[in-house]
Amino acid sequence: MDVLTTGELRDVLEAERLPGAAELGAALQEICGGGRGVAARILDLRRLKTNVYRVRLETGSGGAVRSLMLKSSNPALARHNQLVARRWLPAIGLADAGARLEGSAADRHGQRIWLIYEDLGEARLDTATGDRARVGAVVDLIAALHVRSAGHAILPDCRAHGGDLGAPYLSGNVRDAVRGLEQLRPPRVALTPEQEAIRDRLLERLRALQHELPDRLLMLELGGGPEVLLHGDLWTTNAFVLNGPRIDAWCARLIDWDHAGVGWASYDLSTFLLRFPREERPWILDRYRTAMEGAQAGWRLPEIRELNTLFETAEFARFANRAVWPAVELLVDGADWAFDELAMVADWFDDWRPVLPETGARPR
Repeated sequence: MDVLTTGELRDVLEAERLPGAAELGAALQEICGGGRGVAARILDLRRLKTNVYRVRLETGSGGAVRSLMLKSSNPALARHNQLVARRWLPAIGLADAGARLEGSAADRHGQRIWLIYEDLGEARLDTATGDRARVGAVVDLIAALHVRSAGHAILPDCRAHGGDLGAPYLSGNVRDAVRGLEQLRPPRVALTPEQEAIRDRLLERLRALQHELPDRLLMLELGGGPEVLLHGDLWTTNAFVLNGPRIDAWCARLIDWDHAGVGWASYDLSTFLLRFPREERPWILDRYRTAMEGAQAGWRLPEIRELNTLFETAEFARFANRAVWPAVELLVDGADWAFDELAMVADWFDDWRPVLPETGARPR
């Protein structure tokens, strides 16, 4: 099987209409150890989701096969992910917490940047949520992320480049959502009676949340623990569990750090717990609590009822965020899909239930 020259590798990428194909091809060549005249052969290139691809290459003349993940994003988001992989996680002693970043490539116009990661395979946690050993490995990693980053000197850097998912996120989203919904009135927009009902239902809930903000923020300050580095999007699809160094051990990794920032641990915990059936959540929380205590975190999680309020606050902040953008799109661009989104958010508020069962809950 012949190897491809640099130009031929670029041609394969351009055939898939990938932006910055020449620059990406050069980066792949460098990663795979080839010289300028020799590169790897692309055996397979598959799009997994928007701007994310898996590429399998035969490297050099030895026939070794290597699989890599390609992710394209705007420069700001690419920089954010580079900081996660090469600065923030190493600073807290968790350089191996995510997929290894192998390299990057920017298109000639600087509009898109490719990040090239190791391929973790098909070991996503969402395919094994019934396996307590694998779930436990991910919970231990989440606890380590929070404990090791608590009060760390790197947090200002994380906040500056990643964002604040604490009080500013909650207050800002609620304020922006209320302001946007209040403008969805004639003469700016013409609404049907059904759309007016959706707007009013969501506004009523968000105004009530706005009134509750001082009490919710005080509870977070007093019982939420210290600020930590948050993954920010802890769905089970973003967690991988690989074979560890021993037969009975697992090695957890987290991917897609696009939303990483600074805030309270309850922000990550609520997202993760809600990916599991209600009856499974208590043991997952106990595993997290045990991992915290083993790492001598220096703070404790509050009792169940207060935890439920903290989790609810984190989720309501995300609900409010999801209401902001349809309102913006409708007011600025006249998006016809906006009220479908707003109706969905209103239903989320109406259908909300506490994350953890409170029957028989005992203080900790």
